[in-house]
Amino acid sequence: MSVSSAASGAAAPVTGRTSRETHDATVTGKELLRQAVLGRPRLFAAATVLMSMHQFGEALIPVAIGKVVDEAVAGRGDVTDGLGGLLTWIAVLAVLFAVLSNSYRLGARKLAAVAEWSAHDLRMRLTERVLDARGGAEEGRLPGALTSIATSDAQRVGAVATAVAMAFAQITAVLVSAVALLRVSLPLGLLVLVGAPAMLWLTHLLGRPLETRSEAEQEEAAAASGVAADLVAGLRVLKGIGAEQVAVERYRVPSRRALDATVRAARARGAYEGAVLLMTGIFLAVIAVAGGKLALDGDISIGDLTAAIGLAQFLLSPLSVSAWIGAELAAGRASAGRVAQVLSSPELVGTGSAEPTGGPNASIGVELRAVRSGTLDGLDLTVEPGEIVGVVARDPADAAVLLRVLGREIDPDAGTARLGGVLCSDLHPEQVRARVLVAAHDAGLFGGPLLENIENDVGSDHFTGRVLAASAADEVIAGLPAGRATILTERGGNLSGGQRQRVALARALNLDAPVLVLHDPTTAVDSVTEARIAAGIRDLRHGRTTVLVTTSPALLAVTDRVVLLLDGRATAEGRHPDLVRADPDYRSAVLS
Repeated sequence: MSVSSAASGAAAPVTGRTSRETHDATVTGKELLRQAVLGRPRLFAAATVLMSMHQFGEALIPVAIGKVVDEAVAGRGDVTDGLGGLLTWIAVLAVLFAVLSNSYRLGARKLAAVAEWSAHDLRMRLTERVLDARGGAEEGRLPGALTSIATSDAQRVGAVATAVAMAFAQITAVLVSAVALLRVSLPLGLLVLVGAPAMLWLTHLLGRPLETRSEAEQEEAAAASGVAADLVAGLRVLKGIGAEQVAVERYRVPSRRALDATVRAARARGAYEGAVLLMTGIFLAVIAVAGGKLALDGDISIGDLTAAIGLAQFLLSPLSVSAWIGAELAAGRASAGRVAQVLSSPELVGTGSAEPTGGPNASIGVELRAVRSGTLDGLDLTVEPGEIVGVVARDPADAAVLLRVLGREIDPDAGTARLGGVLCSDLHPEQVRARVLVAAHDAGLFGGPLLENIENDVGSDHFTGRVLAASAADEVIAGLPAGRATILTERGGNLSGGQRQRVALARALNLDAPVLVLHDPTTAVDSVTEARIAAGIRDLRHGRTTVLVTTSPALLAVTDRVVLLLDGRATAEGRHPDLVRADPDYRSAVLS
């Protein structure tokens, strides 16, 4: 657990439950699509009706033009009647254009609102799931992949509402056109009524390969984004060790896979849309030929033929839009499945209903007994209230698992972890993290004023001054041109590695957590500054439970005792000078 993720938990006691008590264990992609469409039923219904009105008006335009032709050109009745009919149908045209233009404007606005709100709701659910104190959503997923799911995938799912509303509108257009054609000619109307559903069914069949390739495209794109975000976050380190080419090679493989998947999806989309356009053209050609023969045989008038051809041309739009609708639904289904996987991720820890002992600021101890988890193999570790204990892990994996157990990011597979005598598994994870702050050595800083990364509502100004001195962050501030008014860029990119580390340490110390776990807080500072920080931590955390997971001799020298971890177990324990003299494994770990 990083400092940034723990800050809010350690700043104040937990008085309620801010996380979801149940996760979306059974959520499916279909449910998400249904919620995207019907999450705001009134708004969606209004948008659908308005877009259907637009298509209704569009379909009647050719009919009205046919009537104008019959009244004004075919010369039915006397001149006066022809002029009156002409004016009447021109007025009808004007009304139709007014209705369809305004209905489209209002309907499109409401559809955009439905899509954006649906995407927003999904983003909030994803954010809530990722930030859930019980964890699990981030397992096996890089931050970039989660970002891609919460942005592009959520947006695609939201766009499904637009596609569904447009589908209803296009169906309205086809039905109105069919009815109009039935009035012109029964054979033409039947041709549309039979042919249009067949066209839609074929469109659905053709869209299945596109859905599969769209899903693969989004998976590979998310993987590439995750690797890219990971590399960008460590760009300065990569440049410092000259590993730029290694980073390029690492990104090349997922990037190439993403490119290949995108090309395959684009080919599938092109083939799909081309096939739909071809079928649509053939279908409309059949309607036009049939209408022309009926006109030549005298079964329909010139105006009716004009209306039939106009309706046939108009049908090109809804049937062509069906290709877009199919593509949007295919992409939406693929994205909904990916979102559902995140929302349905099982929690790593349970909630628990017990109450912790002591107040939120009381000194409390930590106890691990026979803990087996990951690389830990029967670890016993006790930290008494107010004690400063060092932990030296020869294997970095042991340290990583230990930090996750202490912060209750995971529960042990076997054995017990206790906080103040209470089983951590019986406590809500937020209660544990309100008392235990695990500060990772690579904790990121926030962009903005430097002091906003350090100050909080817990410590007083006097205490914050002591924190700045203890962490040597006061030297950082003094060395910056703008001093305390310095504005940090994203992740503190305008500070050196050592400066960022001291500011992050100051933030962790200023929270004054009852139990503070620091992981290698001085790896990027010089030895003189490290000795000052070690003494500062000792003085500031006097009487407060502190665990220093490190191999730094300067930090270990100020601890009350040190525990050595080898092969996931505690193999030695004692004061730092004694272990250096007596234990070769310890001496090798901290002095080599």
